Amino acid sequence: MQDDCQTSGTILLVRPAAFGFHAEAAESNAFAAASDEPDAAARAVAEFDGVARALEAAGVRCLVLDDRPEPVRPDAVFPNNWVSFHGDGTMIVYPMANAARRLERRLDVLLPLIEANKLAPGAIIDLSPLEAEGAFLEGTGSLILDRPRARAFACRSPRTSAAGVQAFEAATGWTVELFDAADRHGRQIYHTNVMLSLGTGFALVCAEAIADADRARVLAALGAEREIIAVGFNQMERFACNALELRGADGPVIALSATALDSLEPGQRAALLRFGRLVPVAIPTIERVGGGSVRCMIAEVFLPGR
Repeated sequence: MQDDCQTSGTILLVRPAAFGFHAEAAESNAFAAASDEPDAAARAVAEFDGVARALEAAGVRCLVLDDRPEPVRPDAVFPNNWVSFHGDGTMIVYPMANAARRLERRLDVLLPLIEANKLAPGAIIDLSPLEAEGAFLEGTGSLILDRPRARAFACRSPRTSAAGVQAFEAATGWTVELFDAADRHGRQIYHTNVMLSLGTGFALVCAEAIADADRARVLAALGAEREIIAVGFNQMERFACNALELRGADGPVIALSATALDSLEPGQRAALLRFGRLVPVAIPTIERVGGGSVRCMIAEVFLPGR
């Protein structure tokens, strides 16, 4: 399995049909806040459409899969947790920690969407049977892929197990830098992509979240080929690291939320701007209720064309 570049100009998005607070998922996600707001689902759809419009305006090709109201999938807007796409046509399906979220895996509608857009899927690596063994690995939430180097970074959590990482390595031939990371209160960070983002030339990382025993090793690996842009706990809590470099019509763009952009200091913004145009979008409901931000909403599509 090989990816020649770090960024894609095509992405998969899922328009939510039953967005809402998911109590089971929130047990391991400190970013999600309980809510009974009656209009949260409608606001999430409007925020989703704003993301799609902004990225399409930047020249990113958006493949949109519409969720269905039944069965209820409150986290369907985060497809990167269950599938990843690769340059040789490989698709990987991942084991998810929460049983209700496994309903989000919809290859029956995803494959026709891909083929209708003249893309050529190849082999499917299905890691989902690991769920029966209590082993989990939630896609590019758990794994931050350094695609050209066939390696990844992952922090352990209830959603990212060592057994899941080992199965990924065995299936793909990639290597994974596994480490521990926690928030300012000592809670395990639920997904690596809220504390680390890799672009072609940068690593946006909350270094102080990485365990003391692992920090030097991880930062050395990150900094060997990229410029490290470090953020603090308060910025990580505002989704500063939940950003994603994509390939736009006029060059690289970096998608992130308005909340994340507002948290960055001038020097950090200037550093990011050296690597691409910033495309901020306001998604406060998705962030507050769903506990995820812009990067969580995007599954990059690297499949070859037909």
